[in-house]
Amino acid sequence: MSSLRTLLRTLALTGLSAALIAPAAAAHAEPSPADLTQRIEKSSAQLERVVESYNKLTEEIKDNKTSVARLQARIGPLEKQTEQNRADVAALAATAYKTGGLRTADALLRPGGSAALLDRLGTIDQLTKQRQEQIDGFTESQRALLEERGRLRMVLAQQAAQARELKSAKTRIERDLARLYELRRQAYGRATEAPAARPDAGRDAPAISGQAGVAVRYAYGAVGKPYSWGGEGPNGYDCSGLTLAAWRAAGKSLPHNARMQWGATSRISRGELRPGDLVFYSGLGHVALYVGGGQVIDAPSAGRNVLKRGMNMMSIQGYGRVR
Repeated sequence: MSSLRTLLRTLALTGLSAALIAPAAAAHAEPSPADLTQRIEKSSAQLERVVESYNKLTEEIKDNKTSVARLQARIGPLEKQTEQNRADVAALAATAYKTGGLRTADALLRPGGSAALLDRLGTIDQLTKQRQEQIDGFTESQRALLEERGRLRMVLAQQAAQARELKSAKTRIERDLARLYELRRQAYGRATEAPAARPDAGRDAPAISGQAGVAVRYAYGAVGKPYSWGGEGPNGYDCSGLTLAAWRAAGKSLPHNARMQWGATSRISRGELRPGDLVFYSGLGHVALYVGGGQVIDAPSAGRNVLKRGMNMMSIQGYGRVR
């Protein structure tokens, strides 16, 4: 019985010591390289979603600015025409007033007598009504255009506010990434990937004809260049900026946003994939350019370089062909 008490006392003391020592040891444990990599990848994914949202707002603001400019170009001539019509009606009103004020005797002495006078008054009245209809029509068009311009300006103001919010969120995430990159530098010796060897696009790219071939060769030429948020080349790219730039080189226009590129392309199946097609990933927060053989070229995330890799690196949402 005495030995049992001694054993229990020893176990209790050992457990207490372990409980006291373990937290202190854990508190001072350095994060492992795997933990650092996981945290960096998570923050990079968050940043990419923010960047793609920011890109989408930028595209929408650009479109709305174009619409506002178009409306202003139409409103200017309408305003001038309306003013001219108002002046014409004022002149007609003055003429009608003067004619209506003639003495009956003078009107009767004029050639044609009273019948001609009535004709003249009827013509003036008809012209006045026509001019008034024109004024009403132009005024209504002008009002509609001004209302539309006001609506668009309100949308622009809202989107500008959202863009500022997104930029603030991006700044916060980048600040977090900077801390993580410092930890990675301590663990691996570099905060970001080293500059990669640049391939010879003309030699390494597969022989593909037409516009798709131009896009694929461009993407090969971008391999090794750094990820750059909001970038569409030539010195850096984000994911949708790379696909935009590749197809822009081929003479096609794409918006700078993965989700909007999904809407701007035709849906195809995996079996229909050809080099130059786009591969979209789950949540439409990432897009890559298919280059054949199950491979894509993409701008992965902050701190990394454009690279060629297997297209199944993430869950795939679908595939798109540039129209």
